[in-house]
Amino acid sequence: MPEHTTFITYLLSKFPALQHNAELIGYSFIGHREPTWRSFEPIGTALLVVLFVTLLALRARSKVADLDLAVIPDDKLTVRTFMEAFVGFFYGIARDVMGPKRAKRYFPIIGGSACFIFFANVLTLIPGLAPATSSLNITLGCALGVFIAFNYYGLQANGFGYVKHLAGPKWYLAWLIFPIEVISTCVRPVTLSIRLMVNMAVDHLLASIAIGMVAVFVPVPLMFLGAIVIVVQTLVFSLLTSIYIGLATEHEEH
Repeated sequence: MPEHTTFITYLLSKFPALQHNAELIGYSFIGHREPTWRSFEPIGTALLVVLFVTLLALRARSKVADLDLAVIPDDKLTVRTFMEAFVGFFYGIARDVMGPKRAKRYFPIIGGSACFIFFANVLTLIPGLAPATSSLNITLGCALGVFIAFNYYGLQANGFGYVKHLAGPKWYLAWLIFPIEVISTCVRPVTLSIRLMVNMAVDHLLASIAIGMVAVFVPVPLMFLGAIVIVVQTLVFSLLTSIYIGLATEHEEH
């Protein structure tokens, strides 16, 4: 997404040392471009989202620490009820994909990804802020984390059988199937990251253009569309993460 000034980049530009530190980083790994002070915005926004999610989780946990009071549901929308509904929904997806036993074991990375991506996406609805997930650096980092995790879980659960599974059921077809499976597995983080980045960048760009043209009432329909995109992209990322982990940890049978 093209770099542009938001509230966060405007505040970051007030720190003189930031421009100098950006020049020390060097060219970006993918785009081979020199970073600017605007390049720090996705990282700064992501850190703010992590801090917010951590505080939200601690707040929700404090409400269920007392088991006697935790069984009584709140009569209105609170942090606890929101987190219970949010986490319960994505746990239900993981349970349907891989069963309750594995869902409980691997849910931290699925639920953590869902929380981070959802609240990072929500920033697109706040005028003057850009979602961290509109940057390929952030989405690729999330996707690589999932890629490393499901391969590690697969090796942990099945050992060498996980690698053997990539060769297919027939040994005489291994020369053909194994390269295809390796390529399709390695492409997963690319598709995960690009899909999320493109959808959020385009959504934020359209909302920014509408707000720049007419700031009152006109952007509202686009913001409703943005809310749908936020939910759908969080759901897609979490569902695919669950599927990848479920496939990797399924016990090898041949």
